[in-house]
Amino acid sequence: MNRQRRDILKMVVAAAGGAAITPMLMKNSYAAKEQEKIPEVPWTYKKVDPIAVAERAYPAYYKGGCSYGAYEGIIGELKAVAGYPYILIPTEMFIFGEGGVAGISSLCGALNAVAAAIFLVTGAVAHKQREEAFGMIRELFNWYEQEALPNYRPKNPRYEIKASVSKSPLCHASVTKWCKAAGFKSFSKERAERCGWLTASTAKYAVEILNKKADSAFIAAHPLSSQVQSCRSCHDKGGALENSRTMMDCGGCHFTGGKTKHL
Repeated sequence: MNRQRRDILKMVVAAAGGAAITPMLMKNSYAAKEQEKIPEVPWTYKKVDPIAVAERAYPAYYKGGCSYGAYEGIIGELKAVAGYPYILIPTEMFIFGEGGVAGISSLCGALNAVAAAIFLVTGAVAHKQREEAFGMIRELFNWYEQEALPNYRPKNPRYEIKASVSKSPLCHASVTKWCKAAGFKSFSKERAERCGWLTASTAKYAVEILNKKADSAFIAAHPLSSQVQSCRSCHDKGGALENSRTMMDCGGCHFTGGKTKHL
């Protein structure tokens, strides 16, 4: 029930001295509450401009970090374009994901947030639809691991930033690889700017995936590398060892100097 309707209800109750509310008034009150129910996923998606999303995500990064920036970029734009039910989401909830979740440097915060956004508009409890959403999320992760990023330059950047290939969805590995490639320290302003660009880049690509899905034109463009498939054949489900599970690039942690570091 919106504020105006609540105020009207209060006025009617006050006029009646609070003694009685007619059955019809009660019925209208419950009907309004029924309309306010949050819909189950997937929510109806309306295509948004990837550049607008990126430009929203970049300044949001400086407000609340990578995870918030990416989520605000996508959901904030959907609030503006589609309205309900996206207006119900407090995007600030994703501030927790900053720096790989509260600075722990685990999963990149931007990936964390956009995976949630993708599932919100494409996923469901049903296995088939859940797997379709997972397929889009995996494409996003593979892209993040394999491409030289960031690949989006904000219109008004604070610094100019070089790109690097992370070979990992983890904040720790991603930042470390970039610092080595760019020559800046991990707590420098330049590294922070890099993550701002990366936040915008990740939100932008997520929306490109969603827009293709909306046009029934989504096809994964970044399959698992042959190296990862080789590792999985032994370590993953059905393999000789079956002592792990992974869909991420093993080279981010288990390959140094051409040698394999086995689990």
